[in-house]
Amino acid sequence: MTSRSTPHALAVCAALALVPLAGCGPEGGDASSKGGTSAAGQPSVPTESRAPDRGKGSKDPDDLNGDGHRDLVVPLTAKRDTNTVDGSDERAGAVYGSAKGLDPATRAVYGRGDLGLPEPAANPPVDAGRSESLSEKDVVTADLDGDGFSDIVSTVTVGESVEDGNISASPSVPHVTWGGPGGPGKGAKATPVRLPESASKLGVTSVVRGDFDGDGHHDLAGFAQNQSSMVLLYGPFTRGGEPKRADTSLPWTDGDLVADDIDPTGKARATSLLVHGISDGEQAPNTLHLARRGTGPSVEGRKLRGGNAHAFGDFDGDGQRDVAVGDDGSRNDEPGEGTEPGNVDGKLTVYPGSGGAPVAHELPEAPKGASTPYGPGPVAAADPDGDGRDGILVATYEGATLIDGDKRTQVTRQGPEEADGAKTPKKWRHARPAGAADFDGDGKDELIMNWGSGTSFGLYGEQPTHWWITDGTTSRDKTSFITAKFVTD
Repeated sequence: MTSRSTPHALAVCAALALVPLAGCGPEGGDASSKGGTSAAGQPSVPTESRAPDRGKGSKDPDDLNGDGHRDLVVPLTAKRDTNTVDGSDERAGAVYGSAKGLDPATRAVYGRGDLGLPEPAANPPVDAGRSESLSEKDVVTADLDGDGFSDIVSTVTVGESVEDGNISASPSVPHVTWGGPGGPGKGAKATPVRLPESASKLGVTSVVRGDFDGDGHHDLAGFAQNQSSMVLLYGPFTRGGEPKRADTSLPWTDGDLVADDIDPTGKARATSLLVHGISDGEQAPNTLHLARRGTGPSVEGRKLRGGNAHAFGDFDGDGQRDVAVGDDGSRNDEPGEGTEPGNVDGKLTVYPGSGGAPVAHELPEAPKGASTPYGPGPVAAADPDGDGRDGILVATYEGATLIDGDKRTQVTRQGPEEADGAKTPKKWRHARPAGAADFDGDGKDELIMNWGSGTSFGLYGEQPTHWWITDGTTSRDKTSFITAKFVTD
């Protein structure tokens, strides 16, 4: 199916750049204005940067400029000098779509200043780099005011620590950078979201987007930081940040929220919410709050199996939304804590939206000597053949495997043998799956694969720099590109 969400990762640095990595070596290929794949199979470098076309409006929350073509937000990370606290800056690069799919030459970048965000809490004045930093988990895109142009919602921790009940923390407040025909605006002061009184003092965390009551308007959900409840904010929102209504009837849980996709066609579809419990490497428990059109997610949650990998989709082709929960391979490496129950270890379970019995799948086994306590990564829904039934794209220690019914297809891409002036260990050359979407509008999903050099990507899948937008599960790519890992102010 084509109702796929693309990854959201807002990061921070000082300037836009989609430029080659230092030391990419001979496999880097020649540059082209639109990016592409060289004869050696490595992404090339887009040599120009132009502003996106001005759109007329869209229902797709991942269409940033409203021109009817889906866009992709990618993290851009630059290493800073050792005087900074965390050693890096992050911001988001937006690669805009066209009738032929993503065009890496059409792009923009958004950092804290571009989004008009306030200074974060406890920001040392000598650390200008840190004042620009945002976590990729802090940002989502959604058309909150319903004008047809997607907005960027950034959750920012601001101000001094305050107390609310037994909790003492700096307030965590979502801020909206309003969208427009050329994409989200830059420079204007972001609008703080108006929260219900019960959550207003400390704000909310784990903010996700959705259409929780199925009315076609985009909504937000998060956990009250004072641990009083889940907070559901229903759109449309006013330009003053006021939601149409708020609901605090769902319970607070110590964990993170995962939301089903908003249908990019604009078709009204209620989206369920999954609560993923806190994990210290072990496969954490999950609770599903089923979508209910007209009212919102069910207050009473359904307990699901443990697993750190999640995906919503129509995996049986019956037109109803299912949820998959799987073992992402990570393990708590404390003594005696490295095992999981038999129904969790190496398995993925699909819970049908029809209410039928769960369906279990065996996941690909790790090659000998390849497993680590950190696991290969997440899962995603994907329909690369356009038959209306989603497959499950599973991260493996060698790339990805698409599980579609009884059929399994391996998908691999490889990073360069040398990057950043150092050789890449063979076991860390494989790219990881980062999602799927129909960027060219042909009714078939492209798979999103990425790769980065160094241990941050090798162990955790963080700081990707090479991106492939595949032609389904084939070895061909619709496009590919390299984002700068080192950028300058």
